[in-house]
Amino acid sequence: MKILVCISHVPDTTSKINFTDGDTKFDTNGVQFVINPNDEFGLTRAMWFKEKQGASVDVVNVGEAETEPTLRKALAIGADNAIRVNTKAKDGFQVAKELAKVAKDGAYDLIIAGRESIDYNGGMVPGMMAKIMDANFVNTCVSLEVDGDKATAIREIDGGKETLTASLPLVIGGQKGLVEESDLKIPNMRGIMMARKKPLNVVEPASADTYTTSEKFEKPAPKGDIKLIEEDNLDKLIDLLHNEAKVI
Repeated sequence: MKILVCISHVPDTTSKINFTDGDTKFDTNGVQFVINPNDEFGLTRAMWFKEKQGASVDVVNVGEAETEPTLRKALAIGADNAIRVNTKAKDGFQVAKELAKVAKDGAYDLIIAGRESIDYNGGMVPGMMAKIMDANFVNTCVSLEVDGDKATAIREIDGGKETLTASLPLVIGGQKGLVEESDLKIPNMRGIMMARKKPLNVVEPASADTYTTSEKFEKPAPKGDIKLIEEDNLDKLIDLLHNEAKVI
């Protein structure tokens, strides 16, 4: 089984976010970048298939040279090869088209992506990839087993979980639950040294077309002042919620 894991290069959640050029560009100074957490769950599950079923595991990213340390980390975790599509990730459809081309050209059986990235939270790339590839698709996936050319997946739905079966090729939008946080792999020194010798192939983009542009960024409004109400003053609380906050 050939597995392709899609890797997003995203700011660490502890990073302080700022913008430059009149809030039109993201300021990367001092920002630590990591593997998108949803993608890391998927990569860890792919490594399980490699260890238990002998699958080959490649990772792919759409991005310029600054994303390569993130791909190298994925190689250190255990991926066999890395592919970087040499263009800046500009919108979800552009990224989906590039990833779909890599997946089709490589004849991968299973494509694992995170359900969304933690920077733009678009949540659209895995589904668009599946459509472009004419492949089966399971989103919000929290469990995945593969037997031959058949997969059994469990996904989260409103109010519960749903078990699905599908044939390969299959695109997965994974999340926490696909593996547990305790199962995530931390690269060791041997893995880091081996990663330096593994292939990292750079391919040129198939198209420069995009459908959206970012006009301006802004931070969330700061939290307002907090009013404390005595626990036995229910009438005062209801009055504030109704007349001031206007939420009831």
